[in-house]
Amino acid sequence: MVSKHKLSLIVPCYNQGDYIYRNLQEIIRTMKNFNNLDYEIIVVDDGSTDNTFEEAKEAENDKLRVIGYTENKGKGFAIKYGFKNSTGGFITFADADLDIHPKQLMTLINYMDEHSADIVVGSKRHKESKVEYPLKRRILSYFYHLFIKSLFKLNVKDTQSGFKLLRRDCAESVLPKVLVKKFAFDLELLVVANKYGFKIVEAPIELKQLFNGSGVRLKAIKNMFQDTLAVAYRLYIMRYYDEDHVVPKVEKKK
Repeated sequence: MVSKHKLSLIVPCYNQGDYIYRNLQEIIRTMKNFNNLDYEIIVVDDGSTDNTFEEAKEAENDKLRVIGYTENKGKGFAIKYGFKNSTGGFITFADADLDIHPKQLMTLINYMDEHSADIVVGSKRHKESKVEYPLKRRILSYFYHLFIKSLFKLNVKDTQSGFKLLRRDCAESVLPKVLVKKFAFDLELLVVANKYGFKIVEAPIELKQLFNGSGVRLKAIKNMFQDTLAVAYRLYIMRYYDEDHVVPKVEKKK
Protein backbone atom coordinates (compact mmCIF):
# COMPACT_ATOMS: atom_id res chain seq x y z
CA MET A 1 0.00 0.00 0.00
CA VAL A 2 1.38 3.39 -1.02
CA SER A 3 2.00 5.92 1.75
CA LYS A 4 2.10 9.52 0.50
CA HIS A 5 4.42 10.61 3.32
CA LYS A 6 6.94 7.75 3.05
CA LEU A 7 10.31 7.97 1.30
CA SER A 8 11.44 5.00 -0.79
CA LEU A 9 15.22 4.79 -1.22
CA ILE A 10 16.20 2.50 -4.11
CA VAL A 11 19.76 1.12 -4.13
CA PRO A 12 20.73 -0.67 -7.38
CA CYS A 13 23.82 -2.86 -7.12
CA TYR A 14 25.88 -5.16 -9.33
CA ASN A 15 28.86 -7.32 -8.27
CA GLN A 16 29.53 -5.31 -5.12
CA GLY A 17 29.76 -8.19 -2.69
CA ASP A 18 33.02 -6.96 -1.16
CA TYR A 19 31.41 -3.89 0.42
CA ILE A 20 27.63 -3.98 -0.07
CA TYR A 21 26.91 -5.13 3.50
CA ARG A 22 29.11 -2.41 5.01
CA ASN A 23 27.58 0.30 2.84
CA LEU A 24 24.03 -0.81 3.53
CA GLN A 25 24.75 -0.59 7.26
CA GLU A 26 25.95 2.99 6.67
CA ILE A 27 22.74 3.78 4.78
CA ILE A 28 20.66 2.32 7.60
CA ARG A 29 22.50 4.40 10.22
CA THR A 30 22.07 7.52 8.11
CA MET A 31 18.34 7.06 7.58
CA LYS A 32 17.79 6.49 11.31
CA ASN A 33 19.24 9.95 11.95
CA PHE A 34 16.46 11.65 9.97
CA ASN A 35 13.94 12.46 12.68
CA ASN A 36 10.27 11.78 11.95
CA LEU A 37 11.00 10.44 8.46
CA ASP A 38 9.07 7.34 7.44
CA TYR A 39 11.12 5.42 4.90
CA GLU A 40 11.93 2.11 3.25
CA ILE A 41 15.17 0.95 1.61
CA ILE A 42 14.86 -1.28 -1.44
CA VAL A 43 18.08 -2.93 -2.59
CA VAL A 44 17.94 -4.28 -6.15
CA ASP A 45 20.54 -6.87 -7.15
CA ASP A 46 20.98 -6.35 -10.89
CA GLY A 47 21.85 -9.96 -11.79
CA SER A 48 25.14 -10.08 -9.91
CA THR A 49 27.47 -13.01 -10.55
CA ASP A 50 29.24 -12.74 -7.18
CA ASN A 51 27.88 -12.86 -3.62
CA THR A 52 26.21 -9.43 -3.71
CA PHE A 53 22.70 -10.82 -3.22
CA GLU A 54 23.68 -12.96 -0.24
CA GLU A 55 25.71 -10.17 1.40
CA ALA A 56 22.88 -7.69 0.95
CA LYS A 57 20.42 -10.17 2.47
CA GLU A 58 22.50 -10.11 5.66
CA ALA A 59 21.52 -6.46 6.10
CA GLU A 60 17.76 -6.99 5.78
CA ASN A 61 15.52 -5.65 8.54
CA ASP A 62 12.04 -4.18 8.91
CA LYS A 63 13.10 -1.12 6.89
CA LEU A 64 15.33 -2.75 4.26
CA ARG A 65 14.34 -5.30 1.62
CA VAL A 66 16.54 -7.03 -0.94
CA ILE A 67 15.08 -8.05 -4.28
CA GLY A 68 16.66 -9.02 -7.58
CA TYR A 69 16.63 -11.00 -10.80
CA THR A 70 19.02 -13.35 -12.54
CA GLU A 71 20.20 -11.41 -15.62
CA ASN A 72 22.18 -8.17 -15.57
CA LYS A 73 19.93 -5.46 -17.05
CA GLY A 74 21.65 -2.19 -16.16
CA LYS A 75 21.17 0.50 -13.52
CA GLY A 76 18.14 2.05 -15.18
CA PHE A 77 16.26 -1.22 -15.29
CA ALA A 78 17.15 -1.89 -11.64
CA ILE A 79 15.74 1.46 -10.56
CA LYS A 80 12.51 0.86 -12.47
CA TYR A 81 12.25 -2.61 -10.92
CA GLY A 82 12.80 -1.18 -7.46
CA PHE A 83 10.16 1.47 -8.07
CA LYS A 84 7.59 -1.17 -8.98
CA ASN A 85 8.20 -2.73 -5.57
CA SER A 86 8.14 0.55 -3.63
CA THR A 87 5.38 2.03 -1.47
CA GLY A 88 6.59 5.58 -0.78
CA GLY A 89 5.07 8.82 -1.96
CA PHE A 90 8.60 10.07 -2.64
CA ILE A 91 11.29 8.16 -4.54
CA THR A 92 15.05 8.60 -4.38
CA PHE A 93 18.08 6.67 -5.64
CA ALA A 94 21.52 6.05 -4.13
CA ASP A 95 24.48 4.29 -5.69
CA ALA A 96 25.69 1.34 -3.65
CA ASP A 97 29.27 2.68 -3.61
CA LEU A 98 28.02 5.79 -1.72
CA ASP A 99 29.92 8.25 -3.94
CA ILE A 100 27.16 10.65 -2.96
CA HIS A 101 26.38 10.03 0.70
CA PRO A 102 22.65 9.71 1.52
CA LYS A 103 23.08 12.09 4.48
CA GLN A 104 22.51 14.82 1.87
CA LEU A 105 18.96 13.64 1.21
CA MET A 106 17.57 16.32 3.51
CA THR A 107 18.96 18.98 1.16
CA LEU A 108 16.92 17.50 -1.70
CA ILE A 109 13.82 17.24 0.49
CA ASN A 110 14.13 20.88 1.56
CA TYR A 111 14.61 22.02 -2.05
CA MET A 112 11.52 20.08 -3.12
CA ASP A 113 9.45 21.83 -0.44
CA GLU A 114 10.91 25.29 -1.05
CA HIS A 115 10.51 25.19 -4.84
CA SER A 116 7.35 23.02 -5.08
CA ALA A 117 9.36 20.79 -7.42
CA ASP A 118 8.47 17.40 -8.87
CA ILE A 119 12.12 16.35 -9.31
CA VAL A 120 15.19 17.56 -7.44
CA VAL A 121 18.59 16.75 -8.93
CA GLY A 122 21.67 16.64 -6.70
CA SER A 123 23.81 18.62 -9.11
CA LYS A 124 27.60 18.57 -9.32
CA ARG A 125 27.39 21.80 -11.32
CA HIS A 126 25.24 23.76 -8.86
CA LYS A 127 27.05 26.96 -7.85
CA GLU A 128 27.01 25.93 -4.17
CA SER A 129 28.22 22.35 -4.73
CA LYS A 130 31.60 21.28 -3.39
CA VAL A 131 33.02 18.70 -5.78
CA GLU A 132 36.49 17.56 -6.80
CA TYR A 133 36.20 17.95 -10.55
CA PRO A 134 39.17 17.40 -12.94
CA LEU A 135 39.50 20.03 -15.66
CA LYS A 136 39.00 17.52 -18.49
CA ARG A 137 35.69 16.35 -17.07
CA ARG A 138 34.64 19.92 -16.32
CA ILE A 139 35.15 20.85 -19.98
CA LEU A 140 33.35 17.74 -21.27
CA SER A 141 30.48 18.35 -18.86
CA TYR A 142 30.13 21.95 -20.01
CA PHE A 143 29.95 21.08 -23.71
CA TYR A 144 27.61 18.14 -23.08
CA HIS A 145 25.34 20.51 -21.15
CA LEU A 146 25.25 22.90 -24.11
CA PHE A 147 24.52 19.99 -26.46
CA ILE A 148 21.67 18.73 -24.27
CA LYS A 149 20.21 22.20 -23.80
CA SER A 150 20.12 22.86 -27.54
CA LEU A 151 18.85 19.39 -28.45
CA PHE A 152 16.13 19.00 -25.80
CA LYS A 153 15.57 22.56 -24.47
CA LEU A 154 16.42 21.04 -21.10
CA ASN A 155 17.74 23.62 -18.66
CA VAL A 156 19.50 21.21 -16.28
CA LYS A 157 23.25 21.60 -15.86
CA ASP A 158 23.94 18.11 -14.50
CA THR A 159 21.77 15.59 -16.34
CA GLN A 160 23.96 12.63 -15.39
CA SER A 161 23.65 12.89 -11.63
CA GLY A 162 22.29 9.67 -10.14
CA PHE A 163 21.19 11.46 -6.96
CA LYS A 164 17.54 12.48 -7.42
CA LEU A 165 14.31 12.88 -5.52
CA LEU A 166 10.96 12.43 -7.29
CA ARG A 167 7.35 12.74 -6.28
CA ARG A 168 5.59 9.44 -6.86
CA ASP A 169 3.08 10.78 -9.38
CA CYS A 170 5.99 12.09 -11.43
CA ALA A 171 7.83 8.75 -11.23
CA GLU A 172 4.67 6.86 -12.20
CA SER A 173 4.32 8.99 -15.34
CA VAL A 174 7.97 9.09 -16.36
CA LEU A 175 9.70 5.82 -15.45
CA PRO A 176 7.56 3.49 -17.61
CA LYS A 177 8.59 5.55 -20.64
CA VAL A 178 12.33 5.33 -19.98
CA LEU A 179 14.08 2.78 -22.21
CA VAL A 180 17.79 3.47 -21.66
CA LYS A 181 19.16 1.05 -19.08
CA LYS A 182 22.74 2.24 -18.73
CA PHE A 183 24.52 5.27 -20.19
CA ALA A 184 21.75 7.85 -20.64
CA PHE A 185 19.10 6.66 -18.20
CA ASP A 186 19.28 9.82 -16.10
CA LEU A 187 19.08 12.04 -19.17
CA GLU A 188 16.07 10.22 -20.61
CA LEU A 189 14.25 10.43 -17.28
CA LEU A 190 14.70 14.21 -17.25
CA VAL A 191 13.80 14.60 -20.94
CA VAL A 192 10.51 12.76 -20.43
CA ALA A 193 9.75 14.66 -17.22
CA ASN A 194 10.41 17.94 -18.99
CA LYS A 195 8.16 16.94 -21.90
CA TYR A 196 5.32 16.19 -19.48
CA GLY A 197 5.70 19.56 -17.77
CA PHE A 198 7.08 18.42 -14.42
CA LYS A 199 9.12 20.98 -12.52
CA ILE A 200 12.83 20.11 -12.22
CA VAL A 201 15.23 21.96 -9.92
CA GLU A 202 18.86 21.39 -9.01
CA ALA A 203 20.26 21.29 -5.48
CA PRO A 204 23.87 21.53 -4.24
CA ILE A 205 25.84 18.48 -3.12
CA GLU A 206 29.22 17.67 -1.63
CA LEU A 207 31.31 15.05 -3.37
CA LYS A 208 34.84 13.99 -2.50
CA GLN A 209 37.24 11.74 -4.42
CA LEU A 210 34.61 11.19 -7.08
CA PHE A 211 36.74 10.13 -10.02
CA ASN A 212 39.73 8.43 -8.40
CA GLY A 213 41.94 9.23 -11.39
CA SER A 214 39.99 6.93 -13.67
CA GLY A 215 39.96 9.38 -16.57
CA VAL A 216 37.43 9.56 -19.36
CA ARG A 217 37.04 6.50 -21.56
CA LEU A 218 36.38 7.07 -25.26
CA LYS A 219 34.05 4.09 -25.37
CA ALA A 220 31.92 5.58 -22.58
CA ILE A 221 31.74 8.90 -24.46
CA LYS A 222 30.69 7.07 -27.63
CA ASN A 223 27.99 5.09 -25.81
CA MET A 224 26.67 8.22 -24.12
CA PHE A 225 26.53 10.05 -27.45
CA GLN A 226 24.69 7.17 -29.13
CA ASP A 227 22.18 6.84 -26.30
CA THR A 228 21.60 10.60 -26.32
CA LEU A 229 20.82 10.57 -30.05
CA ALA A 230 18.54 7.58 -29.51
CA VAL A 231 16.54 9.59 -26.95
CA ALA A 232 16.26 12.45 -29.46
CA TYR A 233 15.13 10.00 -32.17
CA ARG A 234 12.40 8.60 -29.92
CA LEU A 235 11.31 12.10 -28.88
CA TYR A 236 11.21 13.85 -32.25
CA ILE A 237 10.92 11.13 -34.91
CA MET A 238 9.19 8.11 -33.37
CA ARG A 239 7.10 10.18 -30.93
CA TYR A 240 7.60 7.23 -28.62
CA TYR A 241 6.97 9.17 -25.45
CA ASP A 242 3.42 9.85 -26.61
CA GLU A 243 2.63 6.14 -26.63
CA ASP A 244 1.91 3.57 -23.91
CA HIS A 245 4.83 1.46 -22.79
CA VAL A 246 4.57 -1.81 -20.86
CA VAL A 247 7.45 -2.63 -18.49
CA PRO A 248 8.61 -6.21 -19.24
CA LYS A 249 8.46 -8.83 -16.54
CA VAL A 250 11.69 -10.43 -15.37
CA GLU A 251 12.55 -13.59 -13.51
CA LYS A 252 12.96 -13.08 -9.77
CA LYS A 253 16.06 -14.35 -8.03
CA LYS A 254 15.23 -17.15 -5.64
